[in-house]
Amino acid sequence: MTQPNDSGQEGSSNQTYVLAALALGSNLGDSQTILATALTNLGAIPEIEIKSTSSWYKTKAVGPPQPDYINGCAILQVIMTPQLLLDTLLATEQQFGRVRQERWGPRSLDLDLLLYDKVILDTPNLQIPHPRMRERAFVLVPLAEIAPDWIDPVSGYAIKQLVKDVDCSDVHLLKSNSSHYP
Repeated sequence: MTQPNDSGQEGSSNQTYVLAALALGSNLGDSQTILATALTNLGAIPEIEIKSTSSWYKTKAVGPPQPDYINGCAILQVIMTPQLLLDTLLATEQQFGRVRQERWGPRSLDLDLLLYDKVILDTPNLQIPHPRMRERAFVLVPLAEIAPDWIDPVSGYAIKQLVKDVDCSDVHLLKSNSSHYP
């Protein structure tokens, strides 16, 4: 991770890559194209390298009545602070027309930072690990596909163990397109 310099800006010294886990979802528009394009756009950012992506899954929406989601996960290798990565994800959502009108409402693109190395962080606008990750089959199923042995730093359990504790009956493999990048 880059280290902040005295001005609070990220400096270029001592840069090291860290792994981050990302959840992706969409239930408005051409969701599969939106998700794939969002990954391509993120991978084009010099500080982000996409290491692997899960298959796509069709899942029931959480929240008010709305269309089913397409969900997946990706593992990123980044040279960014958690906050800068979050800002990048929010800007990417906006590029795809994301408008935050109601909690858990429908959306063209939803990008959630799930895990960032072994970091536990709780700030007013960012919690790592994602606070509801351990309750959500639509996150754990695709994450277990590409990072089964990643240990959740809060619970101490591997993702492959956490997925056993959630109801996965509403998570259906849509398209097996798991990609493992060099």
